[in-house]
Amino acid sequence: MGVVTYDHEVITSIPPAKLFKTFIVDFDNLIPNILPQAFKSVEILQGDGGAGTIKVTHFGEGSQYKSMKTHVDELDEENFVIKYTIIEGDVLEDVIEKITFVIKILPSADGGSITITSSTYYTKGDAKINEEDIMSRKDKAAGVFKALEAYFDDNPDDY
Repeated sequence: MGVVTYDHEVITSIPPAKLFKTFIVDFDNLIPNILPQAFKSVEILQGDGGAGTIKVTHFGEGSQYKSMKTHVDELDEENFVIKYTIIEGDVLEDVIEKITFVIKILPSADGGSITITSSTYYTKGDAKINEEDIMSRKDKAAGVFKALEAYFDDNPDDY
């Protein structure tokens, strides 16, 4: 098994508590409404949203993938940190066993947020990760943040 880690940082104008609430805690409800072409729905299979929760995400018509199943490993609402693992789904393709994520949301000097994501890919055997796929995933994640910013520009009093 190979292990490859990537780090990614996104800066947004959304304050940390609001970003954590919308991007992490209420993702299942809000994001499919904001980006239905990318996310069709998210359903909890087990748990209450906190550590130990298992969810399945169904992707929208605009996605190359159909679904993924995730496990919430840790949810720290005080420090704005989530750790989760993609455990099943076509997003893993044939070469990845699992992908773990640690997302930390920190305050920026201007009142917005700095989101630091560390993703670790565990490959099957000695399979190699396609760098273009990783860059594409980072771009899609940045698009979610842009969509959230646009949402709050139009709905500043939500959350």
